[in-house]
Order: sequence, then structure tokens, then C-alpha cells
Amino acid sequence: MKLRLRRLWPAACLPLLLLFLPAAVRAQAPSVMDAAQTALALKRLQVLGSALYVAAHPDDENTALLAYLAQGRGVRAAYLSITRGDGGQNLIGTEQGALLGLVRTHELLAARRIDGAEQLFTRAVDFGFTKSSEEALRVWGRDAALADVVWAIRRLRPDVVITRFPTTGEGGHGQHTASAVLAREAFEAAGDPARFPEQLAYVKPWRPKRLLWNAFVRGGERPAGADRLLSVDVGAYNPLLGRSYTEIAAQSRSQHRSQGFGSAERRGPSVNYFAHLAGEEARADIFDGVDLSWRRVAGGEAVGRILAEAAGKYDASDPQAILPLLVAAHAEMRKLPEGDTLVAAKRRELLEVIRACAGLWMEAVASEPQAAPGAEVKITTTLVNRSDFPFRLRRRMVGPVQPVTGPVVDAELKNNQPVQTESAARLPAGSPATQPYWLAGSTARGLFEVAEQTLVGEPVGRPALTATLVLEAGSGRELLTYTLPVVYRWTDRVRGELYRPFVLVPAVAVRLEEKVLVFPERRPKEVSVSLKSNAAAAVSGVLRLRLPDGWASSPREVPVTLKTKGEEFKAAFAVTPPEGEAAGSLGAEFDSGGERLTRGLVQIDYEHIPPQTVFPEAAARLVRLDLRRRGSRVGYVMGSGDEVPEALRQAGYDVSLLSDEDLDSADLSRFDVVVVGVRAYNTRPRLRQRQARLLDYVERGGTLVAQYNTAEAALDNFALGPYPLKLSRSERVTDETAPVRVLAPEDPLLREPNQIAAADFEGWVQERGLNFPSEWDARYLALFEFADPGERPLRGATLVARHGRGTYVYTSLAFFRQLPAGVPGAYRLFVNMVSAGKGGVK
Repeated sequence: MKLRLRRLWPAACLPLLLLFLPAAVRAQAPSVMDAAQTALALKRLQVLGSALYVAAHPDDENTALLAYLAQGRGVRAAYLSITRGDGGQNLIGTEQGALLGLVRTHELLAARRIDGAEQLFTRAVDFGFTKSSEEALRVWGRDAALADVVWAIRRLRPDVVITRFPTTGEGGHGQHTASAVLAREAFEAAGDPARFPEQLAYVKPWRPKRLLWNAFVRGGERPAGADRLLSVDVGAYNPLLGRSYTEIAAQSRSQHRSQGFGSAERRGPSVNYFAHLAGEEARADIFDGVDLSWRRVAGGEAVGRILAEAAGKYDASDPQAILPLLVAAHAEMRKLPEGDTLVAAKRRELLEVIRACAGLWMEAVASEPQAAPGAEVKITTTLVNRSDFPFRLRRRMVGPVQPVTGPVVDAELKNNQPVQTESAARLPAGSPATQPYWLAGSTARGLFEVAEQTLVGEPVGRPALTATLVLEAGSGRELLTYTLPVVYRWTDRVRGELYRPFVLVPAVAVRLEEKVLVFPERRPKEVSVSLKSNAAAAVSGVLRLRLPDGWASSPREVPVTLKTKGEEFKAAFAVTPPEGEAAGSLGAEFDSGGERLTRGLVQIDYEHIPPQTVFPEAAARLVRLDLRRRGSRVGYVMGSGDEVPEALRQAGYDVSLLSDEDLDSADLSRFDVVVVGVRAYNTRPRLRQRQARLLDYVERGGTLVAQYNTAEAALDNFALGPYPLKLSRSERVTDETAPVRVLAPEDPLLREPNQIAAADFEGWVQERGLNFPSEWDARYLALFEFADPGERPLRGATLVARHGRGTYVYTSLAFFRQLPAGVPGAYRLFVNMVSAGKGGVK
């Protein structure tokens, strides 16, 4: 049979459908609810209410409240994170910027799978810490960010909107405050058809019942005026789940692993308070005045009666007994008005409850994890009905592809008898790679570019392939439609059966080995470019570099033929910089028959999130600067998310990474300098235990350069340097353009081997530095003074001291961002620090 792709929904509805597929279906092992979850879902089906929680970043959400709303009250709860956390730091890997935002996106989805809420975003970029909401709104573009919050409200149509932070600035971070400002403005704007009318092609205006602030409870103390506030005990115990909402919350919050937010489970009361901000004031409950029953939908009472009967008759030992009622409820829902988002959400929930009560196992598995456009992919769909209820598979469609072959699909699903169907589908030529949609376009500093309005707010994009299964249920022949992402399944000898998303990849992946290429002198540097074929047939073309004016490569291009899928090719180009200092971008491209392929392939694989595949441009920053250095051998103690060692290699140093065993016993005297990476004292206990050995190395004539750490209990009484110094928890300079005052211009560290001046702080990214020392011994010399606009100057950014015959440097400047970004002045300054013992501080 020729499979024919047919849409069962309007194109504009597809993103909505995919957005609210159960989280476990999104390229993870297919799952069926257990008995307790099914009982809870039956209760939720009877509740028609919704709440939207709004904050700024991954980790800002109140997971206990979300669990209470979704699993206690049974309402549809969603967390709108204004950003994806791109500007933060990474404790589990080296991903920064957009790739870190991708990791944190999926950490949020992992959290939502536990607490039961949904996840939404805006297009705003987390550009790092800011002290004012005005700056955040200016960088994002106030109207654009507001439009996205309005869009979220109009799509979800929440009865109640709750902000995590107040508009008064008490949340500290300027983006926190900005999230509250946007929520307040969007609460009014969402109901006004004159505001953002372009959205009305897809959604209708909506004004929630009320806007609340989830008031801070600090140290267990009740907030001021608590007696006049609404309150909820989110520490309540749910006997159906066998856990309290705070226990669920700890498991949910612990998914934020890249931030080191593992949380202890709490038991006992945990009262949350809510202050009224706008809309109709509630007297006793956050949903006062909201009809949470099916009566709120015209014609919905019949559905409500059937669902109530099904819930009352549910028997965990015989769940299939209520399937006739559930199928009848599905038939009644079809009679209700089209376009009602509440009804659409309940229909999706009902399909999952039917799936659970029937023990329906459904999966669509590709024969390979990835394929290039033009390839033919074999897809196997497996269904198992583990009940006596009559189901029949009537239709099976895979899209969006050009169908090739497939068997006739009309199969009875007998109890515990698997039904498999196979087909081959050809991926259309020119299909784009499965790139996270917000990374597919250009990115300004403040906003991701998203071309399609209906994608805005989605946590993830559409799967590369989906399988649509239409089942005929019961004697009434009610049609149930399930849409599954196509996945790849394999078995790991240690971890067992695993799933990952099936992805579309470029025909040829182009990869540059380095992100930044630093030329300390005008000598050619070898640049390595790798190609890997993902195409089923041979591919021929020409590999070349794109260079700015004044730069040259030898050879200019290399002819390449990749004969088989998986074949790799590596070419080396000698790149020569121009005379004098210069900067620009290098790009690698493979030209095959007029098609320019410029993207590589990066895979991110952590156990707590589904594997991710990203296709970044094969590009690197070029930096030509006159860089003098002293010494050559660097011992480096890696920190978290640390890319500084590669930057030092680019500058010409021989870098050895020091293990914990090296800290115990290695001969440190063979190094000209030992550098401690970003947050290494926070994350490597052995380093703290061997600090005396490092300080002894300094005393004997070595140089130790320690980079930024956060203030935490483990460092409160710790000898971070040879003399007392205390880290602050909040002193930082977030404006990357903040003027610098050089306090010790004649000090050798600022004169040798490179002359350092204020101009070396031009072009910095995201911030000057963070967690500056706030107190230090008089034997330290402060080198710089910075101040954010309107704030007092800070002098703790970089401290230098002589200790015995050696030199100690502590710097809170954000070199971990500047060096990978190729900031010339940052290289000069860091090389001076590394060279301090070879001419040193006097």
C-alpha cells in the first residue's frame, strides 16, 4: 500500500498538539501511567481550571506550588520561564550560552515530568546578571517580550496568573523584577484586542480572573500582613501518590543539575502566601469565583457526568472496566465547540487515560538514529493492547515525509498480541536539520529570532518525524487519534534499553576543531577542518575557508569525495594573519553541487535529559594580537564549565590538567604557574584539602592564579590565599562596558610582559566579573576599580600578593567568558597574570 500523508488537524494546531504531548513521549521511553497516576488523571479530567506561574529563569519556579496545583487541585498548571537560562554557568559540563540554554530547557522539562505541570518560554535571551529591570527590558525589547507573555496567556487562557517575584526589585536580579513587570502588563494587555492584534489569527483575547504574587517566605517567617493574604499549605500529603508536594518538589528541583540544585525532601507544613495584584480579589482561595467544573463549557455537563461516573467506578485491579465510559466521554467531547483550549487539553488528557486503562503500548521506532535529506528510513510501529476492550488500528501515517512503501493497515488489537507495521519513508531533499527552533535563526543579544508565530513559547520544536495512529475503539467505532514522535531505540550493556530522538542531519557535517584562533605573532597557524558524510550515496565537493580581508589560507580549497555514509575526512589549512592587530570570523564550508554546507554536529548527552543534537555553524573567531609571554608550562586545575585551558594553549602555553592525585603528589615545581579554574574551590573538595600544598608552592617561588568562586559555607573560613580574604555573595559588576580605573599602573603585573591599559577592557562580553572579594588583608594589592552605573566603586576584582619568593593572584574577572569569546585585552591581562612570577609583582 502506498501510505498517504493526510492532515488530521489544521496546520496551526500542530504545534499546540505537539506542545502538550505527554513529556515522556518526547523522544524518551514510551510510558503508561501506573494505577495511582491513572486515578489522579481521572480526577484531573473533571477539573477545568488553569494557572500560569511566571518567573525569569530555569530554577525560579516554585515546584511545590506547581505540584500542588497540578496534582493536588487537578488544574492545568504551567510555568512560563522568560528565558532559557543561557547566561548562567554549568556545573556538569562545558556547555555555555545557547547550548547551556538547551540543557536547561530539558532540565525544566524533566522537572515538569515530575511535578505534573507544563513548560513555556518566551524568546528572551538570558544575557547574564543585571541589577535593574530597566536594563533587562531594554535589552530584550520591552514590546517584543511583552508580546510573548501576552501570547502565552492567550494560548493557555489561565484563570489565575501568579508571579514569583514582585515588581519592586526585592527579587535581586533585574530579570526577576522584569518578569513580574511583564506579567503585570500582560495581564491587562492579553484581554485587549487592540494589543498585538497579529496574534488574533491564532488565538483570542483573554483576561484571567486575577493576578497574584507568590509572596516571599524567608527563613520560615511569615510575610508582613500574612493574615490578610491568601495561603496554601504546599507541604500537604497526597495519599494517592504517597508523597507530599514538597517531596515531589525536591525531586523536581533536583533536575536542575547544571546549576547544582540538588534539593532535600521536606516533610511537614509549608505555607505559601499570595498577595492580590490585579483583577477580581479572592477571599479564601486562589480560584475563588472560577467555575472549575465542566459547566463552564457550553454542552459540557454531559461530559462531566460521564467522567465523574468513570472516576467513581475506577478499580485499579480492573481498569479496563471503565473504558466504555471513557470512550463515550471522548465522543461527547467531539460535540463541543472547536477551538476551546481547555477542551482540547482535556481531550489529550483523556486519550492518555484511555491508553493507561487499556495498557496500550505504542511506539514508532526508526531503524537508525539519524538520516540526511533524500535518505530512505525504515520505521516500525508497535502497538500492544493489554486489555479485552476491542480496538482496531485503522490508519497509520508517518510525516512529514514522502511515503514510499507500507502494508495495508487494518488490524485488530487482541489482548497482549503485538501488532507491528513497517514502512519505508523518504526524507524530502532540502529538509532542514532538526535544530532547536530558537537556534535556527539569527540571535540578537536580547531575543531569539523565531520566524513562525505558532512556535513562540514552545519548550521544544516539532519532532523530525511523527507517526499518527488512528484507533477504532469499542462497538461505537469511536476514532481515537494518537501522534507519536519517531524515536531510535537501542540497548546499552550497562544502562539497558534506551531511547533518543530521531534527527535529520546535514548530508555532510563540517566541523572546526577550535572556537577561537589566537595568533600571538604573524606566523601561520594550522587550522583543522573535519568532514563527515551522513548521506547514503557518494558526495563530492570542495572544502574551503571563508576569511576576512587581509587573512590568507594555504591551500585555498581542497577537493573531497566522501564515498560512503560515515566516512570522515580531515584537512589542514595554514592560516596566515595580517600585519598588526586584527580580529574577525573564520568559516568553513563544503560546496557540493552549488549547495553550501556549513554546519557541524554536536551531541549533548546527560542521563537526566534526552540526548540532544545541535548543528552549529562551522565558525571560529580570529584574533591577531601582539602577545608577549613568559614561561611555557602551566599546571591547570579544571573548574566547572571551564574552557580557559584551550585559550592558554592558543596563546602558546603547554597546559597540563591536574587530577586530584596530582594535587596530592605531583611535583608542582616543574610548572611556571599553576592556574585554578573557575569555581574549582566550590566543586573540587580535594583542591580545598590540598590548598596548603599550593600555597607552599607559591612560598617556594611559584605563581598561583586563582579564578572566580562563589561564596559558600565551605569557603567561609577557608584560606583561599596566603593572607585573609573574604568573598562577597553579591559584589559584582554586571555592565560589561563599565569604565575601569587602573589603580596600580606602574605595577609590574600591568606592565610586563604586556602593557595593560583601560583599552584592554573594551569588547568584553556579558559582565566584568562576579563575587568580588569584599574584605582582604593589606598585603594584597588591588589592581582595578569598577562600578556599575549609579553604584559605589568596587576594588576586589583582582588582588595580587607576594608570598615568600612567589606570587599569588586572585581574580574575579570573568575570564571564563572573555577568553573563549576571543577578547584581545583579556588575553593580554591573563597572560600577564600567568607570567607574574617571571618578572613578577614587587
